[in-house]
Amino acid sequence: MDELILAIESSCDETSVAVVRNGEEILSNIVASQIKSHQRFGGVVPEVASRHHVEQITLCMEEALTTAKVSPNDLTAVAVTYGPGLVGSLLIGLSAAKAFAFAHNLPLLPINHMAGHIYAARFVKPLVFPLMALLVSGGHTELVYMQADGQFEIIGETRDDAAGEAYDKVGRVLGLTYPSGKEIDQLAHLGEDVFHFPRAMINEENYDFSFSGLKSAFINLVHNAKQKGESLSKADLAASFQASVVEVLVTKTIRACQNYPVKQLILAGGVAANQGLRSALINAVENQLSDVELLIPPLRLCGDNAAMIASYAHVALKKKEFGQMSVNALPSLAFERMTE
Repeated sequence: MDELILAIESSCDETSVAVVRNGEEILSNIVASQIKSHQRFGGVVPEVASRHHVEQITLCMEEALTTAKVSPNDLTAVAVTYGPGLVGSLLIGLSAAKAFAFAHNLPLLPINHMAGHIYAARFVKPLVFPLMALLVSGGHTELVYMQADGQFEIIGETRDDAAGEAYDKVGRVLGLTYPSGKEIDQLAHLGEDVFHFPRAMINEENYDFSFSGLKSAFINLVHNAKQKGESLSKADLAASFQASVVEVLVTKTIRACQNYPVKQLILAGGVAANQGLRSALINAVENQLSDVELLIPPLRLCGDNAAMIASYAHVALKKKEFGQMSVNALPSLAFERMTE
């Protein structure tokens, strides 16, 4: 029998509602973006984000059901992101999901946002375990090892800034509009790595990352050039910054896949849309991991969306990971760190 899950995602500045069949077939995936509202501030303002979610959530729910051509009576369960994310934003989605589940007597599935990002790859191909996932987003940079469906262990993570965070800060220094990741990626393809920024922790035995030193080196270089009245090529700056980020991410990921028995590698999260990172990882896997299959979700599923939440919710439903009506938002929710 088909399982239809309605999923709600509101962890940051995207209000999204989706209906997915059996965790694999997207019947609808409505995303209401708030980018224009946050651009003038140069970043996401939590209070503004929450207000937008309040305005959009019920409209998105109605549109998702209409587009999917289903009624609440056809649904098997309601899934919702309960962390990590902005607490105000999470609470709007949670409140809507609880009300809808209660009104229609449906089970509630609280979902980890990062699990959703990994399971976006399931819309490309079935997941084969064990696998490794490189999660790269605005708030997270993690290597997650999965021995089985729904089993997540962090083997490496950033010790300071996430890669996406560094992109946003560098974009601000370059005077680009928020969010600047895509523009930096495009500029990087026009420039050369002439500044050779540091590759932090690249040769260390662990799988952890650090991007604050790179960010500081970038800001100092631009600041010193301004003081001297020198002009630096934005394309070369972008290319040099991106080359450092990509080399560290790819090197550590390939090493992790060589040291763990994996059948698949998943690139997931908002920064998975970065063309420089995609192509570098594709080349590295082809040349160094001949027996590992690389899965990268399509661009429309790399950013925050509810379809990815529904995809993992299908697994959560099988595992009976139901939530009570008392379930609360957990803004700092995280996977367990693997113990040595």
